[in-house]
Amino acid sequence: MADVYRWRLAPDGLATRRQLRALGLRPGGQDVVAEVHRPRRRKAPLVAYLYRVDRAKPVRPMPPARAAALAAAMRARRTCPNCRTDARYCIPRSLGMCVPCHDTPTT
Repeated sequence: MADVYRWRLAPDGLATRRQLRALGLRPGGQDVVAEVHRPRRRKAPLVAYLYRVDRAKPVRPMPPARAAALAAAMRARRTCPNCRTDARYCIPRSLGMCVPCHDTPTT
């Protein structure tokens, strides 16, 4: 059974996945050491799992092929299907096109 701590009361040396990632680390296959519970009104508490920082491993570097595939996917999300230009932001799925194309009335 993992130790359970209240919100903001976890000891030093333990971190969540996001905190490990900010340090350039990953859990590296280790089991969850503890949990942090954040109470909420009328709902079940939010739970965050904690890992030991000293057992964490460095993040693996991204392979060039994966970086290229990610760049292509993001480029596709930014390209408007109507005007075929790069909107420089992700096209909202609710609109289905860039904002200028959506706001321009069609006659």
